[in-house]
This record gives sequence, C-alpha cells and structure tokens, in this order.
Amino acid sequence: MAETVSYIGTGRRKNSIARIIMKPGKGVITVNGRTFEDYIPSAATRLDVFQPLELTENQKTFDIQVTVTGGGINGQAGAIRLGIARALLQVNADYRKPLKKAGLLTRDPREIERKKYGLRKARRAPQFSKR
Repeated sequence: MAETVSYIGTGRRKNSIARIIMKPGKGVITVNGRTFEDYIPSAATRLDVFQPLELTENQKTFDIQVTVTGGGINGQAGAIRLGIARALLQVNADYRKPLKKAGLLTRDPREIERKKYGLRKARRAPQFSKR
C-alpha cells in the first residue's frame, strides 16, 4: 500500500502555537477535532486563514488537520495561517515569492506587555478621583 504524502508546518502568533498536517484531499479543514467553521465562527477571521491557500490556488487540493493551543481565537487564527503558509512551501518552493510578497511568511513578533504593579493593566492606570 502506498503511503500518502503529508506536509507539516508550525505557526505561532501571540501565545498560540498551531501544528498543521496537510495531505492531498478535497479541502476539508479540521481544528482540534472540530470543523473549521465550528471552531472559528467569524467569517472575516476565516478569510484571513484561507489567504495562503487562495494565493497559491490550493483551496480544494489539501485536507488540513490542525492542532492549536494557547491564546485566543485571533491569535490561533494567525498561527494557523502561518503554519499553512509554511506547509505550502514544502509542497512547492515556487510559492515562496507570492507568499513572501503578501507577508504571509513573516511571524508577527508582537507579544503582550506584562502588567506592572500599581496599574490595572500594562499601562492603564487606576481611575483618578479628586474627592
């Protein structure tokens, strides 16, 4: 029996880490055992995740299995997007130029600033009361 080829990519954003396994298929995306639409309800966020697939015209070419941990929905979506873009590079090295031009191969380095004592958040001071 012939083994199916799988492409692996890892994406990170904020506190989220996504492991992507892409196999040739019909375009089904599973995130942590749930359907993609069920896991990410926002249509705008879903479009953001599909960007690397649309750019390389691979929407219905691969079945994608995602394991994502940490962070919130937007951070996880950004991590999935980066992981898919990196996995697509393994499929075809010629995808690098359009993906790079669209900025999909760059890891977003922004992290959450730590909370300081005496403040409510990292920079938000407590409300001032004159009386």
